[in-house]
Amino acid sequence: MKILLTCAAGMSTSLIVEKMKKAAKERCLDAIIKAEPVDKFVDLVTEYDVVLLGPQVRYKLAEFKKIGAEHDIPVEVIDSVAYGMVNGAKVLDQALGLIK
Repeated sequence: MKILLTCAAGMSTSLIVEKMKKAAKERCLDAIIKAEPVDKFVDLVTEYDVVLLGPQVRYKLAEFKKIGAEHDIPVEVIDSVAYGMVNGAKVLDQALGLIK
């Protein structure tokens, strides 16, 4: 499975990505998890199974959901509590729950 996290510059989600990778490894899940800036979304969306937006770019949700729907790729905003707590396991659970 491939999970994309996107935010303003792709930097603020990097800690969450590392925690998600650790949680996936502990669960023996084969996952590719990356963070990229929001301006790369359109170019990258089709390469992923699910996309999670950083809370600071939630204003892009409607636009990105529409693009994701065209490719059958779920797009949601990262749970703000999990984001703030840098809870990679919870964010991973959120991503897994969105994948069909």
